[in-house]
Amino acid sequence: MHKLRAGIIGGGFIGAQHVEALRRLGDVEVAGIAGSSLARAQANAESLHIPRAYASYAELLADPAIDVVHTCTPNVLHYAINRAALEAGKHVVSEKPLAMNATETASLVDVAQWSGLLAAVNFNHRGYPMVQQARAMVAGGQIGAVRLVHGAYLQDWLLYQNDWNWRLDPAEGGSSRAVADIGSHWADLVQHVIGQRIMRVCADLQTVLPRRVRPAAPVQTFSGAQDGQGEEVAITTEDYAAIMFATEGGAHGVFRVSQVSAGHKNDLVFEVNGAHTSVRWDADCPDELWVGHRNQPNQRLTKDPSLVAPGVRAYTHLPGGHHEAWPDALKNVFAEMYAAVRGGRGGPGPGDAFASFADGHRSALLVDAVLESSRLGAWVDLS
Repeated sequence: MHKLRAGIIGGGFIGAQHVEALRRLGDVEVAGIAGSSLARAQANAESLHIPRAYASYAELLADPAIDVVHTCTPNVLHYAINRAALEAGKHVVSEKPLAMNATETASLVDVAQWSGLLAAVNFNHRGYPMVQQARAMVAGGQIGAVRLVHGAYLQDWLLYQNDWNWRLDPAEGGSSRAVADIGSHWADLVQHVIGQRIMRVCADLQTVLPRRVRPAAPVQTFSGAQDGQGEEVAITTEDYAAIMFATEGGAHGVFRVSQVSAGHKNDLVFEVNGAHTSVRWDADCPDELWVGHRNQPNQRLTKDPSLVAPGVRAYTHLPGGHHEAWPDALKNVFAEMYAAVRGGRGGPGPGDAFASFADGHRSALLVDAVLESSRLGAWVDLS
């Protein structure tokens, strides 16, 4: 089997994670990387041991040796790169958000449909084995009709006034921050698990720190508080959100999102309450699924290829008791994406966990509805 050749655009935190996950697949070669300048690309190529550096993403897209493009840049560049890549005949794996707004994402869905190329968005939490176990239990009717869904995604990396990242600038990150950045992961995950789309939202958004200190030099994501030297600027995007929602299947729920909750590093948890059983998954204990009952003892189902549903076994690569976590979930969704490329498919097939451009568009519609709901102080339907 020949190796597919991947090109990475963007060499920051997430770009490096893409590189590592792709190399673990075994049948993919990371052939090149592009950055904001040739010097930046060369530095990233050297540190990540990638053979070729490109001066721009246009130069990478023009290289016939590249089969699949991974868009790992700040959000503002996603639309232009994703569209140009598809028009250049490249398969695309985009970081979320797919683009800056629903108008752009709708356009990308159209381009992806006529291209016939793989057009995928990296909602990588879908790739955890026990997330797929929860999904299988819901789909199989083991918990009964889904009634309630709730949870949170909490972080603390922007807790202090002198914490800074490009996502704080709406020109680079978009008009929503906490919801678009991590709330989108939570919402995508639960919709994937329960097999129902969120149709209505009622949201409260809060900017806890209305002013922050922007440092003079660029800051790496998750690098911690800076020295406090820099320009004080106004912040307009949300640090916190509480969102009630209703789904097309009649389920109701609420979730909280925060990037300013001390002690929560990457705390994602969801719970689904069915007519007779509940399931809860916590990213801090990714190999466990809590199963709640009324008339018998509750259970903790641990990840083990011999214990999970047959369709889930492909997501488990180690025996029970050997932990699989965030990098493994990323590898799992990439494996499905590249299998789709080899199979000539532009999107997920039956049983696949990875997200399509259509899913990315749906996420953009949700973010837009959340912003409008907070502005109006009312329930808003997704377009």
